[in-house]
Amino acid sequence: MIKSMTGYGKGQAIAGDMSLTVEIKSVNHRYGDISVKAPRYLLGHEAEIKKRVGERLKRGKIDVFINVENNACAGRMPVLNKELAAAYMVLFRQMRAEYALEGEVTVDLLAGQKEVIALAEAEPDEEAVSGCLAEALTKALGAMEQMRNAEGTATRRDMEEHLEHIESLLIAARERAPQVPVEWKEKLTERLARLEKGFEADPQRIAQEIAVFADRCDISEELSRFNSHIEQFRGLFSVEEAVGRQMDFILQEMNREANTMGSKSNDLELTRLVVAMKADLEKIREQVQNIE
Repeated sequence: MIKSMTGYGKGQAIAGDMSLTVEIKSVNHRYGDISVKAPRYLLGHEAEIKKRVGERLKRGKIDVFINVENNACAGRMPVLNKELAAAYMVLFRQMRAEYALEGEVTVDLLAGQKEVIALAEAEPDEEAVSGCLAEALTKALGAMEQMRNAEGTATRRDMEEHLEHIESLLIAARERAPQVPVEWKEKLTERLARLEKGFEADPQRIAQEIAVFADRCDISEELSRFNSHIEQFRGLFSVEEAVGRQMDFILQEMNREANTMGSKSNDLELTRLVVAMKADLEKIREQVQNIE
């Protein structure tokens, strides 16, 4: 099955007061490049996330974004800044001694100082996080694959149309090719007939020249190989694994056959057919760059 490398998937899971969201975005890339952007306390899960994503998405520049939200009460806890509190205690005692002040440093006084007590994000329960992460990641990957498959199906239809057009051009080239040496022989005969009277051409030499020309412009092998490449290319449509690189290689072989036919062509119509083939191959190549 043809799959696109471009896609987007989102998944969400909820456990108690925690909501975890996973978003996956993918664009074209020669290899599989996975990056994970997540809160600090989820860094320990990064290797497992990459492994799971890599098992489902073989190629592409893949970005995984993970966001965890908690409600205001569950997600934040008061934290004592011990170093700052101790510094305030030292300062207050110095002030009392230096200025002969009375009274003790109370909890209310100390707690009322800025940033001595602050609200910090509480780290969620590890078991709950793992469960939510696994669920959200599964949903995101499913949505991503669904989009990739849909785009891949559309890409396959487009490539099929171009392949069918190329096949019609190959049929036309196969029909035209045998006529080229025949027409060249007729033109050669006409040119020799216009030469001065008394000139006698060597029939054997003319036959040799015609044979050499016919051999030089013979494209039957290129046509056969081209059709074989098309058959191989179509065979990849039903392969479940990533086939983008194989398709790219076969396209290079098709282009090589087209270039050889073009170099052998001594005929305007054959040249036109080859140019049309190369135009379709280029359109297919553009599509292949987006196939996993």
